[in-house]
Amino acid sequence: MEDNARKKGSAELLVLAQLEGRPRHGYEIGQEIERRSGGAVTFQIASLYPVLYRLERQGWIAGRWVEIPGQRRRRYYRLTPAGRRILRQQRRDWHEFVGALQRAAGVEHA
Repeated sequence: MEDNARKKGSAELLVLAQLEGRPRHGYEIGQEIERRSGGAVTFQIASLYPVLYRLERQGWIAGRWVEIPGQRRRRYYRLTPAGRRILRQQRRDWHEFVGALQRAAGVEHA
């Protein structure tokens, strides 16, 4: 499977997880995904924003514009209660899916 296909299938989970602790703006979400994955997963900012817009339309995240003196205006996103429920469900689903892949492929945790 190509990296792009893997990223597309996991983008919602990754974005929602970055918002679990506190609101973040888009660039920060991308940076946090890269940091937490040890550089193994990166998103071009242009591919991240469509995910954010879709999650916002679905009501899983809410965004608001924030102006900080001396900086440009940024849109900060936070999880909604529906987004928290979806995050829990996606984590369960991914856990089951990864376990099934490991069993089928004979891959063990390192």
